Amino acid sequence: MTKREKLFEKETDLCAAFLSALPKGWTAYAETGGWDILLVRDADGFQIGVEAKLRLNAEVISQALEEYGTIGACSEGPDCRAVLVPLAESGSFDRIATYIGITVIRVSLAHGASFFAGKERPRKWDIDPRLPTIDDRWTADRWFEWCPTKRHRLPKYVPDVAAGSSAPVQLTEWKIRAIKIVILAEVQGYVTRADFKHIGIDHRRWISAEGWLRPSEERGRYVTHGATPTGFREQHPRVYEEIKAEIEEWRPPTIEAGKML
Repeated sequence: MTKREKLFEKETDLCAAFLSALPKGWTAYAETGGWDILLVRDADGFQIGVEAKLRLNAEVISQALEEYGTIGACSEGPDCRAVLVPLAESGSFDRIATYIGITVIRVSLAHGASFFAGKERPRKWDIDPRLPTIDDRWTADRWFEWCPTKRHRLPKYVPDVAAGSSAPVQLTEWKIRAIKIVILAEVQGYVTRADFKHIGIDHRRWISAEGWLRPSEERGRYVTHGATPTGFREQHPRVYEEIKAEIEEWRPPTIEAGKML
C-alpha cells in the first residue's frame, strides 16, 4: 500500500485535508457551481473552481475544463480552474494541465507533522502552490486567468456538506427555499399559498393529493403530516439552524386566519 493510499482513502479525505490547510481570507463552498470545492477570496470575490481526485489523470483534468464552446462563452465560471491531488501524484499530465491553463494543487503532510497522528492530534497539511493574493495576484506559471464574463452565483449560506463525495449532497437554491417552508410550518404551525409565493417555490408538489403537506381544518392553511420531508435538518444541520435564526428576515407577512387568498 502506498503512502498516498494510507493518507487518503477517499476524495472526501483529500478535500478535508485541503480545507484544513486553507489560509485566512478564503471561503470554501463545497459542491457548488458544479465543483467539488468553489473557493472564494473574501476580499474581492475572486473564485477558484477545484476538482479533486486521488490520481492525476485525464478524467479530472477534463472535469475542470469548460463544458461548451461558443454557446457557453458567456456562462458563469471561476477566475481560475484547478485539480486537487495528493503530493505523490505527478507525471506527464502536469505539462498537459499547465498547457491548457489548469493549476495542479498538491496536498502533503506539513513539515514535521506526524504520519500517525490521530483524532487528538490531527495531521497538519501543506498545499502547493499557495493561493493567489490580491497583492501578487497570481504567478503566471502557476495560476491562469480564465476571465469569465460572470462568476458563479453563490448561495446565501455556505454549504455544510462534505466536498468530493461520489454522490454529493448539495445545498441548492431550491433546497434553501424548501427548508424555509418546513421551518415556517414548524414555527407557525401551518403554511399558506401566499407563503409559497413569497418564498418563491412551486407549491404544487407540496399540496397535491400525494403531497408533502395536507389541508388543515382551517381554510386556506396546510400542515405537516407523515409525508413531510424531515431530512433537510439531517442533511444540513448548521444551515438549517442559520435559516431558522433569520426567520424574521424572510418570513412572509402574517395572513389573517381563514382569509381567502
